[in-house]
Amino acid sequence: MRSFTPFPALLTLSLLAGCAVSPPAITPPPPPVDWAFQHSDLAPDPAFRFGKLANGMRFVIRRNATPPGTAVVRMNVATGSLDERDDERGFAHFVEHMAFNGSTRVPEGEMVRLLERAGLAFGADTNAQTGFEHTLYMLDLPRNDPKLLDTALMLMRETASELRFDPEAVARERGVVLSELRDGQGYALENMKDQIAFLYPQATYRNRLPIGTVETLNAASADSLKAFWRREYVPAKVTLVISGEFAPDAVETAIRAHFEDWGATPKSPRPDQGKVLAGQKGQTDIWIAPPLSERVTASRHGPWQDEPDSAASRRAQLLRQISYGVINRRFLSLSRQVAPPFRGAGFGTSDVFRIGRTTNLVVDTEDGGWRKGLTSAAQVLAQALKHGFTPAEIAEQVAGIRTGIENAAASAQTRSNGALVAAALALVRDDQVPTSPQSALDRFNAFAPTITPQAVLAALKREALPLKDPLLRFQGRNAPEGGTKALRQAWNHANGTETALNATEGATSFAYTDFGAPGTVVADAIDPALGIRTVRFANGVRLNLKRTTLEADRIQLRLAIDGGELLETRSDPTAVEMTSALSNGGLGKHSQDALQTLLAGRSVSNGIVASGDAFVAGATTTRRDLELQLQLLAATVTDPGYRPEAEVLFRQNMTNFFARRDATPGLALANEVGAVLSDNDPRFTLQPPAAYQALTFAQLKDHIGDRLANGAMELALVGDFDEAQAIALVARTFGALPPREPAFLPHAEARQRSFTARRGVAVIRHSGATNQAVVRLIWPTTDDADPLEVLRLGLLEEIAGIEVTDSVREKLGKSYSPGASSAMSRVYTGYGTFALQASVDVADVAATRAAFSETVRELLAAPVDADVLQRARAPMLERLDNALKSNGGWMGLTERAQSRPDRIERFVKARERLAALTAADVQATARRWLAGQPVTVLVLPEGVPAPGE
Repeated sequence: MRSFTPFPALLTLSLLAGCAVSPPAITPPPPPVDWAFQHSDLAPDPAFRFGKLANGMRFVIRRNATPPGTAVVRMNVATGSLDERDDERGFAHFVEHMAFNGSTRVPEGEMVRLLERAGLAFGADTNAQTGFEHTLYMLDLPRNDPKLLDTALMLMRETASELRFDPEAVARERGVVLSELRDGQGYALENMKDQIAFLYPQATYRNRLPIGTVETLNAASADSLKAFWRREYVPAKVTLVISGEFAPDAVETAIRAHFEDWGATPKSPRPDQGKVLAGQKGQTDIWIAPPLSERVTASRHGPWQDEPDSAASRRAQLLRQISYGVINRRFLSLSRQVAPPFRGAGFGTSDVFRIGRTTNLVVDTEDGGWRKGLTSAAQVLAQALKHGFTPAEIAEQVAGIRTGIENAAASAQTRSNGALVAAALALVRDDQVPTSPQSALDRFNAFAPTITPQAVLAALKREALPLKDPLLRFQGRNAPEGGTKALRQAWNHANGTETALNATEGATSFAYTDFGAPGTVVADAIDPALGIRTVRFANGVRLNLKRTTLEADRIQLRLAIDGGELLETRSDPTAVEMTSALSNGGLGKHSQDALQTLLAGRSVSNGIVASGDAFVAGATTTRRDLELQLQLLAATVTDPGYRPEAEVLFRQNMTNFFARRDATPGLALANEVGAVLSDNDPRFTLQPPAAYQALTFAQLKDHIGDRLANGAMELALVGDFDEAQAIALVARTFGALPPREPAFLPHAEARQRSFTARRGVAVIRHSGATNQAVVRLIWPTTDDADPLEVLRLGLLEEIAGIEVTDSVREKLGKSYSPGASSAMSRVYTGYGTFALQASVDVADVAATRAAFSETVRELLAAPVDADVLQRARAPMLERLDNALKSNGGWMGLTERAQSRPDRIERFVKARERLAALTAADVQATARRWLAGQPVTVLVLPEGVPAPGE
C-alpha cells in the first residue's frame, strides 16, 4: 500500500537520518460496541446474559422463575414506520401482520393454530406491535418445555427470514389492516395529528404514523412488502430477549441452532427524520371537536441532549425528576381546592426521538375556564423557576423515590419475566443499562445527601427550555373567546405577574392509629385443598390469608363490604354512583392533599368503589407498611372524607363523560347496550346528565353510611407476610371495630335482572367516523351458579372466537378483532349473556351478520372437529395451570373464601372437568343457549340508514 507523507514530515526525517528512528505508533481502532454498558460506568445486572452471533444478531437471556415454570420470548426488530419511504407508509405494520400468514415451514394460517394447540391464546399470549422505530414479536410460553421453546424460536426465525408474502394472503390481510386503520379513526386521532403537525412541521414522524394511509396500504403488493421486509429484517437489526425458567446455556444453544445460519446483510440507514425547530415560537393553534375537554399547552423546542447512560446522567435525571415532581405537586394541590383554577396541570420535558426535545406546560380546565387555568399555572411555574423549592417539598419527593427504589431492591429476586424483559428492551432500544436493583439503591443512598433545593433547581434549568413566547395550542369543544389573540394575551399577562406559594396542610402525624381494643379471634381454620386460612373475629369481621413467596415483600389486600351496586334501585338508580369519588375527598381528619404529604414514602393507598354486591377497596403494600395500610383502609371505611372538592371533580368528570358518550362506536355501545338489554331498567340505563350533576356526598352518605358501619366485611391478604403478625394487626384495626352483620345480606329483590324479550335489530347511534360500525349479537344465558355450565360456556366462547376469527378476519378480511364473549353474573340471579362482536366498515355490516349467523348454524348443526376443540381448550388448561403462579391469581380465590367457599372447590375440580368436555358437550351447550334469535345490536353513524329503513 502506498502512503503519502506531507513535506514537513519529510524534512524532519532527513534531519534525523543518522539516528535510529522508531516507526510512529499506530492507535488501533476501538473495538466494536455491541451494548451500551460497554462504554458506561454502570455495570449490568450479572444475571443477564448478553450475546451476539457472527451475523450481527444479538440476544439477551435471563434465567427467572417468576412466574414459576413459564417464559417469555421477544424478538425486537429495529425497524418501524420511520424506516418507510414515502410510498411505503404502513408497510412495517403490514409486514408484522404478514408474519402470521405463511412462511417456508409454516403454511398460511397455521402459525396461530400451531401455538393454540400448544396452549397459547391468540392475542393474549401471541401478539406483535409496530411503532415508529421498532417492531416487536411476542410469545408468552405457559410452561418451560424445551420443545415449546424450540417451536417459539423456529417461528421467530421464520418471521425473520422465511416469510412468503403470497399475493392472495396479502390481499386478504389488507382488509384486516385497513379495518385496524378504520377502527383507530376518530376525534382523538385527528386531535393528535393536528398537534404534531403544529408542533413539529418539519419532523418526519408526523407523516409516518405506523398504521399508514389508505392509499399506500391499497397500493402495497406482495413484491413491495417483501422488498421492505428483505431490506429491514436483517440480523444486525434483530435482538432476541428470553426470560424464564430455562438454563441459559440451553437457551443460547437453541438460539444458535436456529439463527446462526442466517446470512449477514448490511443494515440499511434510516431515512432522514426531519427537524425539530428550536427557533419555532410565537405561533398559536386552535383545534375544536365536540368530545374534547378543554386544554391549553405552552411549548418550546430545543436540541436533543445526548446523555449516554452513566452514574452521572442518572444523578442528573434524578434531580430533574424531583424538580418536575415538586412543580406538578403544586399543580395537584391547586386542583384539589373547592374552587380550583384548573382540573389538572403538568410540566415536563421530553425527547422527540433523537432530533430534539420539547418542554411543555399542559393545563386542563373546565369549559370556558382556560384563561383562569392558564394564568394560574403559568404563575405557579414562574414562581418555581424564580424562587426554587422548599426543603419540605424536596423531602416529599425524595421519600417517594427512595421507597420505590427500596421496594425494588427488596423484591429483586422475584421480578416477573415481564419486568426483566422490559429492562432488556430498554437496553436494546434506548441504551439504558439494566443494572441490579441493589446497585440502584446503593447509588441513591450515596447521592441522596447531596440533593438540595439549589441542586434540584439548577438541574431543572439545564434541561427545561424557557417558555418565552411559546407555541400555544388550545383544544376543546368551543373556541376560546377572543381566539388566538386572547390566548396570547392571557399568557403574556400571566408571565407578568407572580402568585404566592400555597402552603400545604401542616399535619405531622396520621390521625387514625387507635380503633379501640383489639378484636378476639373466634374461628380459625385452614382450607385443606389450597391452604387458604380463614379467620373470624368476635365482631363478625372475616379475614382470609394466603402466604406466598411469589413476590418478595409484596402484600395484596382486598376488602369487601356488603352492599355495592345492589343498593341502586329503579327509583334511585344513581344511589352509589359517587362512591369512587370518595378517595378524592381523603378522610375526615385529613384531606387527600394532606394525606399525600403525610404518607409520602409509604407504600399505601386508599380508595373504595361499588362493584357488584360489595363495596370494594384494594391495595398493594410491603411488610413494613402493612400496619399503616390497614389503618388507612379502616379509616377509609369508618371516616371517609365527604369533602366538597371531590364533588367538584366528580361533576367536572361527568361533564366530560357525557361530551364523549357516543364519540366512538365502542363508547356508544358501552353506554347504551344496558338500556337495550334491560328494556330501559333505570339501574342499567344511563341517566340524563342533570341527574349526575345533582348528586351530592350528603346523599351518598345516606345511602352507604349504614353499609360502611354495619355491613358484613371480608378482608383478604395474599403475599409475603407473617401470618401471626398479620392477624394481630387486623385485630387492632378491623377486628377492633363495633360488631357487624355476620353475613352478606341476600338482597334477593335487588338481584333480579331481566333480559329483554324483544329480539331482532336494535340500533345505537354514534357520532364518530362515518365508516365505522359495530355488529354485536347477544343471547341470554344464565348466572355462574353451575361450575360445569361456566366451563361449557367458556369453552364455547373460545371455540366461537376461533371460528369468527377464521371467518370474519382471515377469510373475509372485514374486521381486525372479531370475537366472542360469555359473561355469567355472580351478582344477578339467572343472568348471563353470550355475544359475538366485530368492528366493521358500515358497508360490511350485512356480510358480517351473515358470517356470524353461519358460524352459529355450524355450531348448532354438528360438533366441532377435534383440532378446533384442542385449539380452544389447550389455552384454557394452561391458564388454569398457571392461575396460582401470581398473587393476583391467589387473590381471586382468597378474597371471598368465606362468603363464597364454593369457588375453591370449583377451581380444584376445574381442570379435570374441562379436560372431560367433548365436542358433543359444546354442541349441546350451543343448542341450549344459541338456538334462539339473538338481540342484534348495530352501532351505526348518525344519518346512516338502519336495516329496513
